[in-house]
Amino acid sequence: MRILVTGAAGFIGFHMARRLLERGDEVVGIDGFTPYYNVALKHARQEILDQHGLYTGHRLMLEDAPALERAYGDGFDIVYHFAAQAGVRYSLENPRAYTDANLVGTFNLLELLRAKPPRHALLASTSSVYGANAKIPFFETDSADHPLTLYAASKKANEEMAHSYAHLFAIPTTMLRFFTVYGPWGRPDMALFKFVEAILRGEPIDLYNHGKMRRDFTYVADLVEAMLHLLHNAPPAPGSTHGPIAGDSLSPVAPWRVVNIGAGQPVELEDFVASVEHALGQTAKRKLLPMQIGDVPATFANTDLLKALTGYRPSTPIDVGVPHFVDWYRAHYHA
Repeated sequence: MRILVTGAAGFIGFHMARRLLERGDEVVGIDGFTPYYNVALKHARQEILDQHGLYTGHRLMLEDAPALERAYGDGFDIVYHFAAQAGVRYSLENPRAYTDANLVGTFNLLELLRAKPPRHALLASTSSVYGANAKIPFFETDSADHPLTLYAASKKANEEMAHSYAHLFAIPTTMLRFFTVYGPWGRPDMALFKFVEAILRGEPIDLYNHGKMRRDFTYVADLVEAMLHLLHNAPPAPGSTHGPIAGDSLSPVAPWRVVNIGAGQPVELEDFVASVEHALGQTAKRKLLPMQIGDVPATFANTDLLKALTGYRPSTPIDVGVPHFVDWYRAHYHA
């Protein structure tokens, strides 16, 4: 198939694009190479993708509608949309980056989906949309109306924008709610990268809420596998003859649904740190800090809908995934 991957030089977009290329798809990648973190890592990912004859990369911002339209060309069979301004904490420092990339950029893409619809559009969202929800695990049908940061609000807005386009223009759409993705080629602003970097330097690691946190850590290869399975499971049209699925988030008025992708096994932060220590063979110095504004004490995905739709559920434990990241980090940075 001919597939568009936005954010192709980013962490998740890179893994998705590489997997699609490996199975023989033609991939067009778009990335803005923004300096939110060291762009050298993005260039290193891009160099790997460029080695594939079926890959074409474009450097542009989604906010640049004419440039995006040129890259979109005559359209695609499948669209994976990962490009966004990421990061919960950074949204407190630079909120405009989120309105520009996540709202304007996604709107520009939706306009192209309207003009030249794909067979299936899969758009990245986040577990952060569950916000202040106290009931866990999180189900797709739970309320997600109380975001705690502009990042979460912008991603929830993306879900609603995509729903309206799916309804108005019959674009089969799946929103993907990711839960704390980690693994090789991960972002430097994320906990695992920071922990490994600090421990190797002999510096303390920051543990918020005094370490009393739980996260549904999801290994990136599992995430990609889930998204490949979902590629072939376009949402049925409302009123179709498809049998009902318990807990389905399928819209009653649009070919649109939202799907959690998480391990479904929340891990205590201290256990995660212990896994990092074991993989490195070093003990971490801990700096215990209060909870940060906009943060939540726990995330926990219910993945029954993913399983019902695809027969697949993420399963890589942290004692397997963390060493994979550490091996990559040591090799990439000669640490």
